[in-house]
Amino acid sequence: MALIVHKYGGTSMGSTDRIKNVAARVAKWHDAGHQIVVVPSAMSGETNRLIGLAKEIMPQPDPRELDMIASTGEQVSVGLLAMALLAIGKDAVSYTGWQAGIRTDSSFTKARIQSIDDTRVRNDLNQGKIVIITGFQGMDEDGNISTLGRGGSDTSAVAIAAALKADECLIYTDVDGVYTTDPRVVHEARRLSKITFEEMLELASLGSKVLQTRSVEFAGNYQVPTRVLSSLTDPLMPLDEEAKSGTLISFEEESNMEQAVISGIAFHRDEAKITILGVPDKPGVAFHILGPIADANVEVDMIIQNQSVDGKTDFTFTVSRNDYAKAMSVLEAQRESLGAAKVLGDAKVSKVSAVGVGMRSHVGVASQMFRTLSEEGINIMMISTSEIKISVLIDEKYMELAVRALHKAFNLEQA
Repeated sequence: MALIVHKYGGTSMGSTDRIKNVAARVAKWHDAGHQIVVVPSAMSGETNRLIGLAKEIMPQPDPRELDMIASTGEQVSVGLLAMALLAIGKDAVSYTGWQAGIRTDSSFTKARIQSIDDTRVRNDLNQGKIVIITGFQGMDEDGNISTLGRGGSDTSAVAIAAALKADECLIYTDVDGVYTTDPRVVHEARRLSKITFEEMLELASLGSKVLQTRSVEFAGNYQVPTRVLSSLTDPLMPLDEEAKSGTLISFEEESNMEQAVISGIAFHRDEAKITILGVPDKPGVAFHILGPIADANVEVDMIIQNQSVDGKTDFTFTVSRNDYAKAMSVLEAQRESLGAAKVLGDAKVSKVSAVGVGMRSHVGVASQMFRTLSEEGINIMMISTSEIKISVLIDEKYMELAVRALHKAFNLEQA
């Protein structure tokens, strides 16, 4: 008998019929003798609806009160799922995050989990109950409801699995696993049967929407075996078949040492590039540029500082396109104090990345990537690297062409 955590996304919980399908799937696992904890998201579109209501009252909602409102979507989901299980004869009980002992800091709308008291949940599991816990939320030390931010249900599920020392955390989504790239862009994209935590973390941070980045970090830090699989399959499919489906996120030492050099091509459409021309090249220039950007709560990604010419340098970095206008406004206000000649911006760029732990033991990945883009007539604006990824910034109109060309160049359509 294993302890398994199931997580279901908003699409999986999108209607009462789909909730009944989730109940049937959960019951199947429980009937096989497993202890089951379920972490569902709010029904599809519900969180957006709730936030929309809040903004009708207050255009910039108070964060504490917004969390009070946004947290109710998951409470509806857990109650309905518990009822669906009770209706088919299964002993189920639902809890909010704070009832299940999830404690967070007080960063409303983007709280981080600090601890989980699993006593109540373990007692229920030992009594044979199926336990259903709201994702996305917890309670701070002052007793305030807090939410973890977008995609927080993934993080909740993995954190609960870590606290319970679960045998596996199954993330059910509307896709059947992690692919070499987005199949909507490359029809030949192939589902991976296994990927390392490091690769999944890079893919998630670089634009893959399958898993939320914080959940992958949590899974890797606490070594929680995690599998991504589809909730849109027949809920009564044989358990052995379902347990081996999807994509297993594994530890590198367990992976095949002869695996492909590149595991996937990720992309991010919503990038923007900002260049500050002619700033004095002296100690502290990067801080004086990026300090005000950080103070404005704008996250910076790729960074390049050019060589000094006559004591002046150019400084370029990228931000999310949603933060572009704010970042440009901040820098225009700082331009004179920075001693800069001009601030330039381009909000029509995209980032494309090649990811694979095989880069550690293979040479020539960068040259092959750059040659492929050159042959397609695609100019590279910026480059950033890590041990297992290479990212390039390009004109957004070439993004899909770049993804298709790189996917083919690295033979990712082949198993």
